[in-house]
Amino acid sequence: MGNAIDTNGKSYNRGLLVALLLIGTFCTVLNQTILSTAFPTLMKAFDVSTSTVQWLTTGFLLVNGIMIPISAWLITTISSKVLYMSAMSIFLLGTVICWSAVNFPMLLIGRLIQAVGVGVSMPLLQTMMLTIFPANKRGTAMGLAGIVIGLAPAIGPTLSGWVIDNLTWRDLFGMIIPIVAIVIIASFWVMRSVLETKKAPLDIWSVLLSTIGFGSMLYGFSSVGDDGWGSAKVLSTLIIGFVFVALFVWRQLTMDDPFLNFRVYKSKEFTVSAILSSVVMMAMVGVEMVIPLYLQIVKGMSAFHSGLTLLAGALMMGVMSPITGRAFDRFGAKRLAIMGMFLLTIGTLPFAWITKDTSTLYIVILYAVRMFGIAMVMMPATTAGMNALPMNLISHGTAVNNTQRQVASSVGTAILVSVLTNVTKNNIPAKHVLTTNPLSYADRAINATLTGYHAAFWVAIGFSFVALIVAFFLKGSNRSTHVTDQSTDEAATKGGAA
Repeated sequence: MGNAIDTNGKSYNRGLLVALLLIGTFCTVLNQTILSTAFPTLMKAFDVSTSTVQWLTTGFLLVNGIMIPISAWLITTISSKVLYMSAMSIFLLGTVICWSAVNFPMLLIGRLIQAVGVGVSMPLLQTMMLTIFPANKRGTAMGLAGIVIGLAPAIGPTLSGWVIDNLTWRDLFGMIIPIVAIVIIASFWVMRSVLETKKAPLDIWSVLLSTIGFGSMLYGFSSVGDDGWGSAKVLSTLIIGFVFVALFVWRQLTMDDPFLNFRVYKSKEFTVSAILSSVVMMAMVGVEMVIPLYLQIVKGMSAFHSGLTLLAGALMMGVMSPITGRAFDRFGAKRLAIMGMFLLTIGTLPFAWITKDTSTLYIVILYAVRMFGIAMVMMPATTAGMNALPMNLISHGTAVNNTQRQVASSVGTAILVSVLTNVTKNNIPAKHVLTTNPLSYADRAINATLTGYHAAFWVAIGFSFVALIVAFFLKGSNRSTHVTDQSTDEAATKGGAA
C-alpha cells in the first residue's frame, strides 16, 4: 500500500495504519455479540434473571447506536489520531471494568463504557478507509473494512461458546485487553491524522434530540421480543423515539452547519445504497437470531454447537469481503448487488420448509450461501453510496448509513421475533390436550413451533426479495459523478494515494 501524506504534510506507511485500524476495530466490534452464548453462565454467576442479563447486549447496542450520530461531529472536529486513540482507550477502560467486575451493575457499566468506544471506532474506520484511498480503490479498502464489520460480530457467538466451555466468562474480556493495549501503544507511532478538521460548535439541542430519539427508538424495537407490539412500554418508547428523531432531522435541515447532515439523501445513489444495506441488515441480523433459537429449541443443540453451525457462514463473510471489494473496483456495485441478493434470497428460501429432522449440514450450507450473498452486497453498496458524496460529506454519510443500519437491525429482529412468537402461540394446542393426550400435545407443540419459524423465515425472504428489487436501482458504474476531480485529488494528496 506504500507511503502516503497526512494532513500535516508528513509521510506515513498506509499499510501499517490500515492494519492497526482493522485490528483495533475488530476487537471493539467483536463485543457486539461476544456475550450472546454466555448469558446462562452470567445469570448463574451474578444471580440475575434473563430479562436483566439481556441488558448487557441491549444497553451496549443502545449506547452504540446513540454514539454513531455523534461520531460525525467528533470526526469533523477532532484529529483522527487523537480520536482513534481516545476511542480505543475508552473501550479498554470498559473492558478492564468488565474483566474485573465483582457484581452485575459493575459489569453493565463496563459494557456501556465499551459501547462508547465502539460507537466512535466503527464509523471512524469507514471514514478513514474512504479518505486515504482514491475513489477507484475504495472498493478494496471497504472490502477490508467489511472483514471487521461483518466477520467480528458473526464469530462472536462461536468464540463465546468455546471460551465459556473451556475457560471462564472473564476470559471473554481478558483475551482482548492485551491486544487493545498493544494497539493503543502502537498508535503513538503508526496512527496519523488523515482527515481534515474544522472548529464546529457542539449543538447541545442536537445531541439531546439525537440521544433521546434514537435511544428510545432502539429500546422500543429491542423490547418487542419480550413485551410484544401491544405493550404500553413498547408503544410509548417508539412514539417518543419517532417524535424526537423527527425533531432532530428538522433541526439539522434548518441549520447552516448541521450536527448530522441529512442532505446526503439528496444523492439518489447514496439513498438507494443506504436502503439496500439497511434491508440486507434486516434480513441478516434477524435470521442470525432465529437460526440459533431453532437449533437449540427444536433440534436440542447446545449454545456452543449452534454457534459453531454458523461459523462457516461467518468465515465465508470474512474471506469474501476483500474479494468482493476488489471486484467492486472492477465491475461496480450493481452487478455484485444483484447477484448477492439473488444468492441471499435463494439461500433463505429453503428455511421456510425446515423440519425437526433437517440435516445440520444442510443448515450450514444454506447459511454459508446467505453470507456469501451478503458479502457481495454490504460493502460494495456502502462504497457506491459513499463515492456519490463529496469529501466533506463522507463522515456524515458514514454516520447516517451506520445509524440507519443500526435501526434497521433492531427493526428486523423485532419483526422476526414477534412473528415467530405470535404464530407459535396461535398454533399451540389447548392445555387440556396435555392431560388427555400428552403424546399428541408434544407433536402438535413441535409443529406449532416449526410453523412459527417458517413464518419468520418467510418474512426474511420478503426482506431479501425487496432488497433484490432495490439492487436494480443502483448505478452500473463504481465511480460517482458527484465526487469532483478536485475532491478526489485532495483525498489522494492529503490522506491517501502513494
